[in-house]
Amino acid sequence: MQGTYTVVAQKASGRTIRHPFSVEEYVLPKFEVTVKMPKVITILDEKLKVTVCGLYTFGKPVPGLVSFRVCRKFEHAATTCYGEEAKAVCDEFSGQTDNNGCISEMVKTKLFQLKRSGYENKLRVEAKIKEEETGVELTGTSFSEITTTISKITFEHSDSYYKPGIPFFGQVKLVDGSGAPIVNEIVRISFQGGEQNNYTTNEEGRARFALNTSMFFFDSVGIQATHKARRYCYDRNWVVPRHEEGYLQLKRFYSPSNSFLKIEPKPETLSCGFSTEVRVHYILTPEATEEKKKIAFYYLVMAKGIIKRAGTHILDLDQESANGVFLLQLPVQADIAPVAEVLVYTTAPSRQVIADSTKFNVEKCFSNKVDLSFSPSEGLPSSDAHLLFRASPNSLCAVRAVDKSVLLMKPEADLSPSSVYNLLPGKGLHDYPYSPDILSEESLENCIPLKKIVLNGITYSPVVEMDEDDTYSILKKMGLKVFTNTKVRKPQYCSTGIYVPAAARLESAPLSSGGRMSAMRTGGLQADRLHATLSTPEEVTETVRKYFPETWIWSLVSISSDGNADLNVTIPDTITEWKANAFCTSADTGFGLSPTVSLRAFQPFFVELTMPYSVVRGESFMLKATVFNYLTACIRISMTLAQSAHFLAAPVEKDEESHCLCENGRKTVAWLVTPRSLGQVEFLVSTEALQNQQPCGNAIVETPEKGRKDTVIRQLLVEPEGVEKETTQNFVLCVKGVPVKEKFSLLLPSNVVQDSGRAYFSVLGDIMGTAMQNLHQLLQMPFGCGEQNMVLFAPNIYVLDYLNKTEQLSEEVKSKAIGYLVSGYQRQLNYKHPDGSYSTFGLRYGQPGNTWLTAFVLKSFAQARRYIFIDEKHIQDALVWLSYKQKENGCFHSSGTLLNNVMKGGVDNEVSLTAYITIALLEIPLPVTHSVVRNALFCLETAADEKENHVYTKALMAYTFALAGKEEKRKALLSSLEKEAVKKDGSVHWQR
Repeated sequence: MQGTYTVVAQKASGRTIRHPFSVEEYVLPKFEVTVKMPKVITILDEKLKVTVCGLYTFGKPVPGLVSFRVCRKFEHAATTCYGEEAKAVCDEFSGQTDNNGCISEMVKTKLFQLKRSGYENKLRVEAKIKEEETGVELTGTSFSEITTTISKITFEHSDSYYKPGIPFFGQVKLVDGSGAPIVNEIVRISFQGGEQNNYTTNEEGRARFALNTSMFFFDSVGIQATHKARRYCYDRNWVVPRHEEGYLQLKRFYSPSNSFLKIEPKPETLSCGFSTEVRVHYILTPEATEEKKKIAFYYLVMAKGIIKRAGTHILDLDQESANGVFLLQLPVQADIAPVAEVLVYTTAPSRQVIADSTKFNVEKCFSNKVDLSFSPSEGLPSSDAHLLFRASPNSLCAVRAVDKSVLLMKPEADLSPSSVYNLLPGKGLHDYPYSPDILSEESLENCIPLKKIVLNGITYSPVVEMDEDDTYSILKKMGLKVFTNTKVRKPQYCSTGIYVPAAARLESAPLSSGGRMSAMRTGGLQADRLHATLSTPEEVTETVRKYFPETWIWSLVSISSDGNADLNVTIPDTITEWKANAFCTSADTGFGLSPTVSLRAFQPFFVELTMPYSVVRGESFMLKATVFNYLTACIRISMTLAQSAHFLAAPVEKDEESHCLCENGRKTVAWLVTPRSLGQVEFLVSTEALQNQQPCGNAIVETPEKGRKDTVIRQLLVEPEGVEKETTQNFVLCVKGVPVKEKFSLLLPSNVVQDSGRAYFSVLGDIMGTAMQNLHQLLQMPFGCGEQNMVLFAPNIYVLDYLNKTEQLSEEVKSKAIGYLVSGYQRQLNYKHPDGSYSTFGLRYGQPGNTWLTAFVLKSFAQARRYIFIDEKHIQDALVWLSYKQKENGCFHSSGTLLNNVMKGGVDNEVSLTAYITIALLEIPLPVTHSVVRNALFCLETAADEKENHVYTKALMAYTFALAGKEEKRKALLSSLEKEAVKKDGSVHWQR
């Protein structure tokens, strides 16, 4: 059935993930239309190259007529009164595709006034290709962004601080407006109060630099990178080209001994499966090392918020300089992807912690290495092939292979390493979690008072840099908690003359736990495709192709203990490219994902049919058959449509015995077809390369020794004429030890279209079967006003009752439904009045309690007592309030209003309201002898004798008397309802 469906998957946490898909009528596209043009152009570009190409799914070019429009829309389009020219400025082009299936044009941009404002900053292209002979037309679109940025320079992988004496390593990247690197261009790097140096960009548009910081004495240093000077122009009607500069502000890093570490950054992404060298620069002063000659450096690697690696490097100062570089080896594996943070630190004898950290981008890879390949990668339809897997031993893999045409028609987002990594819950730590309940850390060191000096009558205040980074800031940025008695912080300066030691301030603070953190100590840490070549196929006398699936492979494959699997498959009959990918899971190595691989199903001589999705019987349509020749010689072919009793067919043009077809040529033959039968009608078309000596113009005809013949059998849906009408019959069969039979009337109307009548049936062993298949629609969290809340509250009770009595209630469903009941119960109390009644919005809006809603709440709360705690007072309050609404004759008086009267169903008068309330009271249950129930039954018994009662009121009273045990009244009302029933075509219903 056509429509939109949703696949719902539920996690163990109860959270659901939904993915929609649609079922609709369609004809798969035979070819793809692509528009190639720059993603970005600048306002200085005078020309723009646009290329439109058509390519069949089997990889061959499409011959046909191309037409495309290039448009630039106005920012504020005029009304339709002024025509299309008021919406956009456009230029049109057309032409025939070349041998590659493409057409290219150099579009001049002058028409589009790129330097003028008031237009969209986009050039849009809409292209169409009309296939030669068949007339099939498909479209493609693309666009180019228009930018004023001619060049842009940015700093990459640069720290926000410098360490005096250690070179500051930085990198800039120069790109044009489209983001493409600008190579062999000079960029100027200058810093505040210092010199200016020129650097030349490499083939990636990057230039690396190192600044000597030994002469930096500033608290902060600004670094500027420029390419070309700015132009200071402005006019509201025009835009000007821009050369964007880069700027980086550096702060000095605090170290009491002027000892530093610096991990040299790597701008490139590290590849999995290899080891990389990490260069660590260091400066160790005698103030830090004192007399110690062997210094232990500790390092750890964090990824996804977890410490993954740790190790130690010993530096012998008797053999090494106190100012130099040492190397660390970092094995790059999936466990540290996608970003690895490396921390290197040492604790000097002076109790100072010297540290540095940096981030390395790591390829998004997986521990379970999955490889997928077809052998061969190209094959004939109906021939055998192998789908080869390589993954971790004993993995379970899910694989799919679909026709490329399906992906062209409606592209789906495939799984990729990036999309999988984005689903991971832990993406890394940054800083400490913030919450009012979490105590912020304060230094345990006493602050240093800032004393002013008076000299010659002038007061001098000390100048202190308050914004320097220190070791503590490095650890904090990584989310690492430190337990140490060493020096990781810079001194804290007192803001006033009076200060309180931090220990005293912490003494009375409450203890609280925060978010997720990793911990370290300042001592040592210990870390816990197969290829095949396609051989020349043997000559085939005839191929008959009739299997054309859209999804070819969709299965689970188990990997053997040696890490391999071989799936034997038969290539379907479609001439196309098949796209396959797989993911695997393993208990040892976890998840793995393969790249997408392709198999090309192809033969050099074949016929393809062009037909609609469906046709109407008796209405003629054009059936077109196109023969393709990708042999290296000219051939003579014949084409025939097999006759059938299910349709009439006649050639559109004069029927020729044979047609000449040379290399890369094609020939289309059409028939006018009139279907005579309904359902799936088969069309069999054959083409054969003839053993014929008749030449093809000046070309020599090659006659195959055995001849080549290709036959295609396709089905077409033929629908009946007229207007479709459908009726439904439902029956409940109650089996009590013996078989039960039920007859259905399949009588068709006299004006039914011949052969169009059809019937289908379904049998469910549960009268609530269809509802139970959609439990997520019945079990819902109550929300909204007093009415909406109860409408969602009550079904949870009914579902629990039904599943419990039919022994189908699972703990998972029970837990969810009870949770919803508790929430709905608490919410409904917000709409309770002090007098015990309920209204749509509660007391705050000044509305009186509503009689029907109060009875509904009373009934539902009483029924919910079986599953959750309900305070008996709320039930008694509602009962007392309703009793005050009872008149002397036993009937109930209507009070208040409902926002949505549909909720009441047929309760629209005093008698039906009394019946509804009485049902609620009896289901609490109250005994028949209770004064309120007894009086209400008196009202209903009096009303039951009246003839003008509505059928819905009679139904309510019949149910009420059944609950009260008054059989005579119940039988009389049911008999009356039986007489008023409308019985037609095997069904029974009542009319209001």
